[in-house]
Amino acid sequence: MTTPILDFLRRYAGSGTLRAHMPGHKGRGPLGCEQYDITEIAGADDLSCPEGIIAESEANASALFGSRATLYSTGGSSQCVKAMLLLAARRSGSRKILAARNVHKSFVHGCALLGLEPVWLRGGAEASLCSCRVSADELRAKLEGMDELPVCVYITSPDYLGALQDVAALASVSHDFGLPLLVDNAHGAYLRFLPGRAHPLELGADMCCDSAHKTLGVLTGGAYLHISRRSCRDFESDAREALGAFGSSSPSYLIMASLDAANARLSADYGEEAERFCRICGELRARLRADGIPVADSDPWRVSVPAYELGYSGHELAARLRAGAVEPEFADPDWLVLMLTPALNQGELERIGAALSGLERRAPRSPLPPSEPGEVVITPRDALLAARESVPVSLCAGRVMASAAATCPPAVPIVIAGERISAANARLMASYGIEYVDVVK
Repeated sequence: MTTPILDFLRRYAGSGTLRAHMPGHKGRGPLGCEQYDITEIAGADDLSCPEGIIAESEANASALFGSRATLYSTGGSSQCVKAMLLLAARRSGSRKILAARNVHKSFVHGCALLGLEPVWLRGGAEASLCSCRVSADELRAKLEGMDELPVCVYITSPDYLGALQDVAALASVSHDFGLPLLVDNAHGAYLRFLPGRAHPLELGADMCCDSAHKTLGVLTGGAYLHISRRSCRDFESDAREALGAFGSSSPSYLIMASLDAANARLSADYGEEAERFCRICGELRARLRADGIPVADSDPWRVSVPAYELGYSGHELAARLRAGAVEPEFADPDWLVLMLTPALNQGELERIGAALSGLERRAPRSPLPPSEPGEVVITPRDALLAARESVPVSLCAGRVMASAAATCPPAVPIVIAGERISAANARLMASYGIEYVDVVK
């Protein structure tokens, strides 16, 4: 598969051209990558209205993912999430958006900017601060009970612990009500390259975002906005402008070249490599379980350990890993999360098991329970625009949240902008080490 952006940058770097244009480093500097860091010069195309090498590269990505259109983002999935919300809101007279509660803060920012009002799906009995699995029955019942249909249905899958929603079933229900299904698939770009149907586009999502940098070896900030072949045509025609509303007018060519280079890698034998790595990760999880380390069910390239089942905190397990020269993705009082990709070899993964082996057994404890969402007092937009003050968490009960979300871990927000903070919310924030919170004056 062609790599037109990368090829152009290499040619330009070797051309000896005097760079009387931005950026100011002129292709020279201590990082070594400055020679490839350019702006929209002749021949380099323009991400805001691509007609040349960027358009060709995005078409390559679209073919790989089986989309109607795939657009590049250099602002991560956060930029794509906001763009998806804008695209869905434009075709609806409603301001309500129905979403599973485990949203990234970019969703809350998008709702505030667009004047959308979240209505929450809470998940079943297994719902926690880290996951919010929604059933098709819950979604149908919620939609049937709403006075007006929302803009769309919005879910996160995989979530931060790697839990996967039943995207196909949720898409079917959404479509029964004439609603598009939007999926934050930031952690699951690689799912497209596994056997069978695993990626949200294959399972019925109308739009989804993938953070290519999380799992596909792309530079940080590289992401895709995918428009499915079954979605309405307006999504495709307006997607470029929607991304531009939330992104820089100077997108990074280094990130775009990284996305471009990934196309060639993914179009080769990446499916075989991805399947092989699934087996390696499965073997690692089996070895950990055999050694008495519990591992939660998750997407194939993740290891999520419920530390509370061992009587430990995630921070304590993370310290053991760091002592063995392994840096985890995330740790909190209850969980340890490791994100793995084929960039790691089998020998390196064995260091994980070695670092966690020989744990002294402790009595299991209960995880921190989720608290009820706060009472909605004002919209997220009004909360983010309101005058605010910072108060100690010990004094915040009864006040209205002003910042986007109090969310630790980065999964189900404890409180969201516009909600009144309950005493239980305040205690939970304190348990996660949050000392101050912004509230509406």
